[in-house]
Amino acid sequence: MGRQARAFWLREPGIGEIRDVPLREPRADEVVVRTLRSAVSRGTESLVFGGRVPPSQYDVMRAPFQDGEFPGPVKYGYLNVGLVETGPDHLRGRTVFCLHPHQTTYVVPADAVTVVPEAVPVGRAVLAGIVETAVNALWDQPPLVGDRIAVVGAGVLGCGVARLASRVPGTTVTLVDVDPSRAAVADALGVAFALPGEAPDGCDLVVHTSATSAGLQRSLDLLAPEGTALELSWYGDEATTVSLGGSFHSGRLSLRASQVGRVAPARRDRRTTRQRLALALDLLRDAAFDCLLTGESDFEALPEVMPRLVSRELPALCHAVTYDREEASCSA
Repeated sequence: MGRQARAFWLREPGIGEIRDVPLREPRADEVVVRTLRSAVSRGTESLVFGGRVPPSQYDVMRAPFQDGEFPGPVKYGYLNVGLVETGPDHLRGRTVFCLHPHQTTYVVPADAVTVVPEAVPVGRAVLAGIVETAVNALWDQPPLVGDRIAVVGAGVLGCGVARLASRVPGTTVTLVDVDPSRAAVADALGVAFALPGEAPDGCDLVVHTSATSAGLQRSLDLLAPEGTALELSWYGDEATTVSLGGSFHSGRLSLRASQVGRVAPARRDRRTTRQRLALALDLLRDAAFDCLLTGESDFEALPEVMPRLVSRELPALCHAVTYDREEASCSA
């Protein structure tokens, strides 16, 4: 028998389990990575866990190293930081980020991992996929110097966008959410906070991440004439309702989508996805992102933890998954 690892699988919508999975021998151009920490991408993984991926999106929403098919059984996830145990000399012993599901050890092509800068702690590095999405969004709709910006939805993605947008000189950024406790997070990120009914209008750019019809409507309402609402939410199979009366036509408002699957057109000819991810990891030198790491649990507890995250019984911005340092299941 060869070496085995442990992986989290969605057996069927709403039910997860830990499975033993075989590890194949790596080729010369591959690496063996022992996971140090992974994280739950709460929005997308909640939809996957609930079986809410529309059949028309099964192919589009595949994760890079997904096993199985929607709605299940499926092994899904894409925020993973680990240590290269075996591989090319320049990677062996390095801490790397990979778009891999929750699994104790895995084998992937060497070019599928990105080295984590030494100044970025392992715990913070799991946010790389989130910050990469935020980078792509701001390439899709770049904020200009002095812009008035609102980010509606103070989840981990919205918070990441708010932090990056606030670094553009002269911008005024307001994080908008129905949860008043997110004011403390906004303060840690160096941006303003407002409840939806108190948010300042006249915005040049509004970024929406709440995945609710009410949030999208409020985003449009906050725009100045000829402003743009950038939609980052993914609703799965949920219907979305928005009123396009009022100022939408008279104000010549724009509504556009952004999604991380492809590099934004503005940079597609000059940046690869690997370069975009490397940039995200470099941006994570910023310790302000630590405020987004709000919970953690052991890998073996994921089958019990995931339903609590999905139901929001367990509140978290970014929920990290910790792993034992020693490989638990290995046989000769």
